[in-house]
Order: sequence, then C-alpha cells, then structure tokens
Amino acid sequence: MIRNFTYQIKKEQEGMTVREYLKAHGFPNAVFVRLKKTPESILLNGVWVYVTAPLHTGDLLSVTLTEMEGSKNITPSFLPLSVCYEDEDILVVDKPAHMPVHPSMGHHENTLANAVTGYYAKQGIPYTFRCVNRLDRDTTGLTILAKHMLSSAILSTQAARREISREYLAIVEGLTPDSGTVDAPIARKSDSAIERVVDFRRGEAAVTHYRRLAYENGLSLLSLHLETGRTHQIRVHMKYIGHPLIGDFLYNPESRIMKRQALHAYRLQFTHPVTGAFIDLKVPPAADMAAVFPDFSAF
Repeated sequence: MIRNFTYQIKKEQEGMTVREYLKAHGFPNAVFVRLKKTPESILLNGVWVYVTAPLHTGDLLSVTLTEMEGSKNITPSFLPLSVCYEDEDILVVDKPAHMPVHPSMGHHENTLANAVTGYYAKQGIPYTFRCVNRLDRDTTGLTILAKHMLSSAILSTQAARREISREYLAIVEGLTPDSGTVDAPIARKSDSAIERVVDFRRGEAAVTHYRRLAYENGLSLLSLHLETGRTHQIRVHMKYIGHPLIGDFLYNPESRIMKRQALHAYRLQFTHPVTGAFIDLKVPPAADMAAVFPDFSAF
C-alpha cells in the first residue's frame, strides 16, 4: 500500500525542520524509520532531503509512505464484508455477529482480519491489519481499521485520549433508570481466563454512561457511551447493576431471547487522522436485535 502526503508550508512554520513539522502532524518514530529506509520518500520542492532539512514559507513537502508487505500470519478469506466508509487512510466496516476480530485457536480463517485481508487481496493490495476499536466476537457494528502506519498511530493516540466517541445499543433485562453512570473498576475473574468482574481492589477504572430509549416486554433498550474500553465493559457493568444483556452466554446464561449478547456498536464520531475532518457514522442494528425492538428508526 502506497500513500502520498503533500503539505504546503505556511509562514508560522518557517524554520521548522521536516521532522518537527511531520511530528506535529502525528508522524510517530516508526514511520520515520520506514521513511529512512525508502529512497526519495521525503521530497522538498521535488528534491530528496533528510528530516533535518529546514522549511521555508511556501515550500512544498511531499511524503510517500510505502508498505509492500501485508500481515504475514493472516490468511486472506473472501468473506462478505459490509463497508460503511473508506478512503486512502481508513476503512470502517459493520462487523457481523459470530465473527472474531483476530485469528486465534479455532478461528484461523473466519475472522474480520481474514475478511479484510481478503478484501484487499482481491484488489492486489498488500495490507497490514490494524484494528482501532476491537469488538467482542458476538458484538456487531462499526469497527475502524487503519490502512497504514500513520493513520494507525494517530487513531491509536485519539483512542488513548478518549477522543473517539462510541455509542452502543444494548437490550437488557428489566426496567432501568432513565439514565445513569456506572463507575466500577473491572478485573479478570480469578478462576477464569475469559470472564471479567467488578473488583474495587484489583480492577482497572471503567466508566459507562447509559440512557434508556425504550421499554417493552420486560426489556430496556439502552444507548451507552464508554469513557474507558475495558474487556466486556458494557456486559460486566450491566450485570453489576442488575440489568444483564439478553443472550449473553457468559454473564446472563439463562437468557434465551437471542443467540448472542444484544450489543451493537451503533455510532462512531472522531476526527479523521489525516484530513482533520469530523467523521460521524451510524449503522442500524442487525436483524436479531431489530426483531426484539423493531422500530430502531425512532432512535
């Protein structure tokens, strides 16, 4: 994958070095290492220069980021892929249920990583899989993928700074309050490799905000926003307050209304890592959730 960036130097950037300028635009050290190994990757007014070169008002700085090898341990699989947004820097897909994000024991070729690698293999493009917001296997919805090292680094920084707004829809047991915040630390359950629990002694900080959108047949439809991104955070927090997700085999095993946890990554809002544009994406829930609360269009 080859990505070209072009920058016009402004008066207030006079005297900066190429490296200083690019770092201000989010370029991490790993990208500088890659650029150093690539001939003519940095051109200043058409001339190949080092990152120590000074910049002047009106200069044209061109950067070419080249990645000719894809993920070596991910087998391309030509699975259906629902693309919600794509440009030169990012890909946003609607991940289906029952699809893990990364390959693991027992899931070597049926993951999102396999599907995305196959999507680009069809186009003859080598691709390194870089997922920004990982979802559980049975959680559906919007998932951001970086298409190169720079967008990955910038989006990862945004995520760490909690600058990516994520809204989820969930269906839970019982009538919840109109709204609320769950501020309860989460830790791995001592006798389980998978399950998490609220643990005020060992846990890491976790904060979930929720708002009830509807109530029908003993079930609440919630909109949830995360301040943190702990494993199983929504599932654990909802169980903790007495309103576990329906269909959740791990935290609500007696529920039989759905065959998976009723959780959907509904909306993403973030700043584009390269252009700086505001991105606001929504995708409706899958059919199994919509069958429980059919009129999602009202929300």
